[in-house]
Amino acid sequence: MAQEKSGEITLQSMKQLVDGQLPYAEVKKIVHATSKDKDRIQKYLEVLQARVQWRDPILLRLSEHLYIVRKNSNRRIVKCDCGHEFDDYRINWKLGCRIRVRTTEEDLAEVYATKCRPDPTLVEVREFYCPGCFAQLAVEVVPRGYPVQFEFLPDLDALYRDWLGKPLEDESADWFQDRSSTLNTKWAKQK
Repeated sequence: MAQEKSGEITLQSMKQLVDGQLPYAEVKKIVHATSKDKDRIQKYLEVLQARVQWRDPILLRLSEHLYIVRKNSNRRIVKCDCGHEFDDYRINWKLGCRIRVRTTEEDLAEVYATKCRPDPTLVEVREFYCPGCFAQLAVEVVPRGYPVQFEFLPDLDALYRDWLGKPLEDESADWFQDRSSTLNTKWAKQK
């Protein structure tokens, strides 16, 4: 059995869960258990770490291909599973992507059925790709000219300190700040 009544999950079961191969009955038991194992996130991160070719420790998974990792002792960056490194995790990683913007009927017809297609006079569809492996990382459907969305800036220090009881050694109030404007400022100075 993958877990006990206490909600503990084995490393093998965690691998199956991440792969979407754990039977539904087992997933349900894990989710509905009244108490859960305290090292669950460590098991999850161990499974993820074993699947990438690089050694930078994963602090948090952002999406199917993206992770926040510790780079050296004083940097936290976003990294793709292919190894491509984006900037500081506090800077919107989308600003470092290859971007395809769909703004015409013809462009939208490539990905949308006729009845479901957004109106290109009102919105644009932005597709974000990793510059390293060209995996599609995100899609936005937004009003034309709308700023690139920064959907998720986690407070890693609070997560590790308050929820996991394992404070990060480089903890600082400075980490939980959106720094995307620093990149915009850098670009403006280059003109």
